[in-house]
Amino acid sequence: MKSATLYTRVSSREQEAEGFSLGAQSKLLREYASRNELDIVRAFEDVETAKTSGRKQFGEMVKWLKKNRSCRILLVEKTDRLYRNFHDAVTLEDLDVETHLVKENQVISKEAKSQARFIHGINLVVARNYSENLKEEVKKGMLEKARLGIYPGHAPFGYRNNKAERTIEIDPIDSPIVIRMMEAYASGAHTLSTIRKLLKAEFGKTMSRANVHQILKNRFYIGIFEWAGQSFPGTHPLFLDPNTFRTVQAVLAGHNRPKYSKRDIAFRGLMTCAYDGCMLTGDVQKEKYIYYRCTGHRGKCELPRFREEVLSDRLGEPLKALQVPSEVVTQIVDTLRKDQEQAENRLSAERTRLESRLTGIRNRIDAAYIDKLDGKISEEFWRRKTDEWTLEEQQLKLAIDGLANAATSDRAVDAQRVFELSNKAYSLYVSQDSAEKAKLLRMMCSNFSVDGVSVTPSYRYPFDLIFKRAKTKEWSGRADSNCRPLAPQASALPG
Repeated sequence: MKSATLYTRVSSREQEAEGFSLGAQSKLLREYASRNELDIVRAFEDVETAKTSGRKQFGEMVKWLKKNRSCRILLVEKTDRLYRNFHDAVTLEDLDVETHLVKENQVISKEAKSQARFIHGINLVVARNYSENLKEEVKKGMLEKARLGIYPGHAPFGYRNNKAERTIEIDPIDSPIVIRMMEAYASGAHTLSTIRKLLKAEFGKTMSRANVHQILKNRFYIGIFEWAGQSFPGTHPLFLDPNTFRTVQAVLAGHNRPKYSKRDIAFRGLMTCAYDGCMLTGDVQKEKYIYYRCTGHRGKCELPRFREEVLSDRLGEPLKALQVPSEVVTQIVDTLRKDQEQAENRLSAERTRLESRLTGIRNRIDAAYIDKLDGKISEEFWRRKTDEWTLEEQQLKLAIDGLANAATSDRAVDAQRVFELSNKAYSLYVSQDSAEKAKLLRMMCSNFSVDGVSVTPSYRYPFDLIFKRAKTKEWSGRADSNCRPLAPQASALPG
C-alpha cells in the first residue's frame, strides 16, 4: 500500500468555526484513499488564504515532504484548496509530488500528459483570477462605503475604530496629542524635528518625522478623507478647530514642504539585466522623463539606458507569441465541459445514494419507535439503537450538505476566458497606460531579461505552455519527457 499525505484548507476563521468545510474535505479525501488503497500517513490543515505564499501548514507540509521521500502522493480536494498563486505551484512541482485533485478527477505529476498539466495550469489561473476578482469586489464595496461618508480603513491617529458599531470615534487618549501638535506647529515656531521632541517630552510619545508630517497634512481632522484617489466628506466626529488646521497648512507651505516624486516607475522590479543579472531600476529625469538602467550592483555594466516609452513597446512584443488557434480552444473547452458533466453526474448519483440511505435510517427509527410502544423491544435496546441511527443520520446529512455545497463554477467558461486573455493580450497591452501595461505583464510573465537589442520573457504557468505549443504548433496533448517549460526565445527589439 502506497503512502499519501492529505491537505485541507479554508480561507477564514468563520469557516473554521463552522467545522464544516474542513471536515467535508477530509471525509472526501479519506474515502478516496480507501478506494485507491492509499495509506494516509500525515494530514495538514490550513485556515488561511491561498492567494499568496507563506501559509503555515502548507510550509510544514513542504518541509515534511522534503524529509520523507518515500511519500510522494498528495491528496487535495481541488486546485483552489491547494494554491491560488504560482509560487506554491512551482514549489510542489520541484518536489516531484504526485498530486491527486479528487473533485477535478486529475492526477498531476511529471509523468502526467501535457494536456492534463495544461488544463491544471488553466485551473490555477482561474483560481488566481477568483482571488483577484474577490479583491476587486472588496475594493468596490469599500469605495461605496466611502461614498456614504464612512472611512473604510484603519482610523488615523487621534481616532479609533469601533468594531462593534462599525464606526470611527474620537480616541480620548490620542486626540489631545493631535490638538497639541497642530497648535504648536501653527505657531510657526516649530519644525517637524522639534515637534517630535515636544511629543517625547510632554507625552512620552515617539514618532518619526514622516508620521508627524502625515498627521499635520491629514484632512481627516477637518472632515475630509481620501480613498482610491478621490476625496469624500466624512461623517466622523471632529475635535480639531478648522482654522488651526488651515494655519498649519500655510506654515507647511511656507518653509517645510517635502518634495515627493509624482511619477510612478511602472516597470520597476519586472526586468533583470542580461549581462550581469542585476535588476533594472527607473529614474525620473527633469521631472518629466523616466529612464531605466541596470543597478550595477556587480560593477560597471554595458547595458544602455532606455526611455520608458521605448522599453514599453519592446516589453509588449512577446505577448504576440501567446496566440491559441480557435479550433484548439474549442477542443479543450469541450473536453472540460465533458469532464464537468461527468463530475456533476457522479455528484448527482452520490447524492441520490446518500438520500436513499438517509430515508432508510429514518424509516428504521420510525419502525423501532412503534415496536417500543408495542412492547416488542426494550427501552434500553431502543435508546442504544436510536443513538447509533441518529449518529449515522447526522453523518449522512453532513455528507449531503457537502455535496450541495460542492463547487459549481463553469470551468469550461473560465478556461475560455483564459484563452481569450492570451489571444487579446497584445491588443489590450497597446491600448493601456504604463501602470496597466505593467499589471498585465506581471500577470502573464515573472521576469524579462533585457540586453542591448532584445528582451527575453519568462512566462508564468500556464502561459509558458501556451507559448511552447504556439511555437511548436503541437497541440495534441501527448506526454512530455519533462514537465519543465522550455526556455522562451528572445523577442528581437525593433530598431
